[in-house]
Amino acid sequence: MTPSFSPLSRLLHWLMAVLILAMLVIGIAMVSSLGHYRGLVAIHRPLGILILILAAIRLINRQFNPPPALPRAMPKLLQAAAQASHWVLYGLMFALPLVGWAMLSAAGNPIVLAGAWHLPPILAQNVALYAVLRPAHTVLAFCFFAVILTHLAAALLHALIFRDGVFASMTVRRSHSS
Repeated sequence: MTPSFSPLSRLLHWLMAVLILAMLVIGIAMVSSLGHYRGLVAIHRPLGILILILAAIRLINRQFNPPPALPRAMPKLLQAAAQASHWVLYGLMFALPLVGWAMLSAAGNPIVLAGAWHLPPILAQNVALYAVLRPAHTVLAFCFFAVILTHLAAALLHALIFRDGVFASMTVRRSHSS
């Protein structure tokens, strides 16, 4: 049997996959829908913070539950690309919410989590800085989407073409009895 990720690692991976995809869809809907903008923003902001918290938990979990080794038969270049893409994903899981938080702080807008509970600003209000951070947040979101599509393509390649256990290592494992 191929080594697999820990149950907590798999849970965090799939939970975050759903949340991040929801966040990307909500973000696209926010900028293209005037009628539901406020409602979508009310979901987008706390969801971004939840993703930031889960990314930190996931990074800590990775220290205690390292990922299984990639197959030895996998070319070194693909192994390096896989490792680099994972670190890019982690970087974006942190960068997007932090840039969003900084952008809102620079705009003077609070991140309302629930009711009167909101996060403090991480930057002073600054319109010029907001003008830089707003498009940066969008560009990072498009980069994140591209990296996620690449990650999904690689996962499907491992599952359907290589059949080397890499995809199976992140799915729910079933024990097989003889």
